[in-house]
Amino acid sequence: MHPTDEAFLELALQEARRAAAEDEVPVGAIAVFQGEVVGTGRNARERRADPLAHAELDAIREASRNLGRWRLTGVTLYVTLEPCAMCAGAMVNARVDRLVYGASDPKAGAVRSLYEICTDTRLNHRIEVVSGIRAEEAGALLTDFFRSKRAAAKAPRMV
Repeated sequence: MHPTDEAFLELALQEARRAAAEDEVPVGAIAVFQGEVVGTGRNARERRADPLAHAELDAIREASRNLGRWRLTGVTLYVTLEPCAMCAGAMVNARVDRLVYGASDPKAGAVRSLYEICTDTRLNHRIEVVSGIRAEEAGALLTDFFRSKRAAAKAPRMV
């Protein structure tokens, strides 16, 4: 872990809180190159009606635009939740150097939980992975979001 990992993960948590305020699953991502934020993202699938609007993909796209290249060597991606298979694959294809994430995702996580895409030696690129940074806080955001969704679904509706 680097000394700045917690601070950058806090920025990802801020993006996740913005997603929750937009009624999106609260996941946030920050791409950092040489100590500077070069990309941000938060889940936007509902808002944009786009199945690919994951926080990680938005942060990767923005980092690529800002750096003017598709190879994101030297970039660390900070994500509040363990990435899914799509996002982990995108990180490998973009040549991201490091991934730092908060909460594990036992249902869809493709970095350590279900698969190990980022470190799979059969692939042409491997990513250094640091997990569990601010995990409780990241997990609580998700738990609270889904708890409120379930409560709203059970609430009686006025006709």
